[in-house]
Amino acid sequence: MAVKERVGTVVSDKMDKTVVVAVENRFPHPIYQKTVSRTTRYKAHDEQNNCRVGDRVRITETRPLSRTKRWTVAEVLSTSTSS
Repeated sequence: MAVKERVGTVVSDKMDKTVVVAVENRFPHPIYQKTVSRTTRYKAHDEQNNCRVGDRVRITETRPLSRTKRWTVAEVLSTSTSS
């Protein structure tokens, strides 16, 4: 079975060991062919609290860790420059 992975941007790091990752999905509209972008927000587990707002991260699906948390941060692809 393939492991689900997503790449997105951290939009919130206010919780302990949890970040909110926004993943943008772009696809052409079935009739009008205009590019439509849909954003989905996932809560992901961040054990060391490494991620900051603006970081680009890869998340992988895992077992349920809480009521809304089913993803973990696999790696930080790039960090935000502002501190």
